[in-house]
Amino acid sequence: MSGRPRALVVGALGRMGESVRRALAEHPELELGAALEVPGHPRLSERLPEGVTVTDDPKAALSGCDVAIDFSRPDASLAVLRAAADAGVAFVSGTTGLSADQRAELAACAERVPVLWAPNFSVSVNALFWLTREAARRLGEGYDAEIVELHHAAKRDAPSGTALRLAEAVAEGRGDDLDGLLVLGREGETGERPPGAIGVQALRGGDNPGEHTVLFVGRGERLELSHRSATRDHFARGAVRAAAWLHPRPPALYTFDQVLGLDES
Repeated sequence: MSGRPRALVVGALGRMGESVRRALAEHPELELGAALEVPGHPRLSERLPEGVTVTDDPKAALSGCDVAIDFSRPDASLAVLRAAADAGVAFVSGTTGLSADQRAELAACAERVPVLWAPNFSVSVNALFWLTREAARRLGEGYDAEIVELHHAAKRDAPSGTALRLAEAVAEGRGDDLDGLLVLGREGETGERPPGAIGVQALRGGDNPGEHTVLFVGRGERLELSHRSATRDHFARGAVRAAAWLHPRPPALYTFDQVLGLDES
């Protein structure tokens, strides 16, 4: 035992889980404390090289851990979060596709333990959120905003949580409320583009970890802000960085902007 804070990885044998485990192995302040997988997973009870045994019991997995890192599906994520709140364990989640009711439950659990949810843990993507907000603020009227995202064929939710956060950033920069402005698809006779509309188009294919482009289209010119991922490793490193920042803090709902200091910009 190193004495470092210990992290539970939810979905530890999935693609993101394996990336998070690699990031934990490289991190100077955290170590892997437990590995959680879904019931019926063929590798349950396997002892991993890090010295922990894969389990499907959230309560047992949380025992002895200081923080949980979750990239799973909404229902599974909330089930582990409830157990983490009961156990007094901090919770970092990058699970997207949460409903309004699920987001409300996440906020309620944050009254008991520190919780940090983000649609994307890439440091550069979060810089993109900031740049998008600032571009929308400074460009002012006369520029139509469109967002295009591309993800792997197996992604279950559309549009991505990152694309929706980018749409929110545009609205924030303009001083608008996203409700009523978001356009998620177009077909048929749509008429003219509504003033202030923020369009989001979702593309799916192959094994792409994620691409996002924000277009501000004016008369005779356009500004494009883009981020392209080649691997999932930077998402994992950001989540581990967030976990190290979060676990000693008091109960509240935190953002990755706070980890990076972008909320002070």
